[in-house]
Amino acid sequence: MNAMHRIGMLVPSSNTTMETEVPALLRERERVRPDDNFTFHSARLRMEEVTPEALRAMNAQTERATTELADMRPNVVATVCLVAIMAQGPKHHHGVQAEIETILERQGAPAPAVSSAGALVDALHALGARRIGLVTPYLKKLTRLVAGYIEDAGIEVGDAVSLEVSDNRAVAALDPEDLKNHWKRLDLRNCDALVLSACVQMRSLSVIEEVERESGLPTLSAATATTWAILGALDLEQVVPGAGALLRSTPERVA
Repeated sequence: MNAMHRIGMLVPSSNTTMETEVPALLRERERVRPDDNFTFHSARLRMEEVTPEALRAMNAQTERATTELADMRPNVVATVCLVAIMAQGPKHHHGVQAEIETILERQGAPAPAVSSAGALVDALHALGARRIGLVTPYLKKLTRLVAGYIEDAGIEVGDAVSLEVSDNRAVAALDPEDLKNHWKRLDLRNCDALVLSACVQMRSLSVIEEVERESGLPTLSAATATTWAILGALDLEQVVPGAGALLRSTPERVA
């Protein structure tokens, strides 16, 4: 009998990407691991502009949104706005994940919590990355906060590209094909991994494998890292075909 896993997601209200890319990844996994099936359930947190003030206001909605998800008894909850957590300062994902788990427990629906922020840091460590290149859609001041968060976790950001798009709906409208040129603007000397999209709203899934082949570096995104963390929290094999080195089988994972 197949196992059914209910995935809860805390999603910015203007985000249209994580509810497409994470399900797409896990549908691919179902194709090669048919014993595990997944359903997806979101609660939305109001946010339109990606600014420090808007991100703080969105974070204040965590308890309400988590309580809504608790009603359907999720097997895991992922909070999927990476920059909203990283902009609050180093290691902030630990407190957010603990807060979500406490709320779920209080509602009689205990489940593990993961975050896109923590997932990206943990995934880079899993790949053995020490120095990375980073592509973001953010304003430069937010990219600096993201880079600082990653560096506090012990991974050097060798170079970063900021596309300077603050409207979250406009981020979703960016053509992922353009990422095949954006990454080439990075100085990747001595880098051992590439974060092609450090934003849960900037689509990249369709080009990750191509960029990985061309760059010669393990290439990941906020979406692939979040999927990797969800599978880990469910104690499932972290394998998805066609999604880059992070989600290949263990022997092939580190380039």
